[in-house]
Amino acid sequence: MIGLIQRVSRAQVDVNNNKVGGIDAGLLILLGVEQGDNEQKAKRLAERIIHYRVFTDAEGKMNQSLVDKGYPTLVVSQFTLAADTRKGRRPSFSSAAHPSEAQTLYHVFCDHIQAQGVHVETGQFGADMQVSLVNDGPVTFELRVD
Repeated sequence: MIGLIQRVSRAQVDVNNNKVGGIDAGLLILLGVEQGDNEQKAKRLAERIIHYRVFTDAEGKMNQSLVDKGYPTLVVSQFTLAADTRKGRRPSFSSAAHPSEAQTLYHVFCDHIQAQGVHVETGQFGADMQVSLVNDGPVTFELRVD
């Protein structure tokens, strides 16, 4: 399972020119689900992300997490993160989870974050989404769990 996290000052997801989710300061999480991922991995990645220290403290050091700051998150499914791009000129998506399995794990991931007291906004799973953001820093990290 892959989480591409971006510290944002704002982010929004639109589907068919309609806003479906948005946040001000917080984390945008692009979530990729791979074959072999399960509920345990989804919860472990959720825990890792919400406690990952990417926000600055009073001394300007990246030493505070989403939970520490009380910020929300916007979670967007992105199967292209599971692409194999090691060779050729076209990505292979053979390692991506089947959409029905990925959708289930996407919801497990979001629900687990919400259960930890973090406000969660979402995109629309499987939709053609337009994601806009202002990356704060810029700060972007890729986190994985095996």
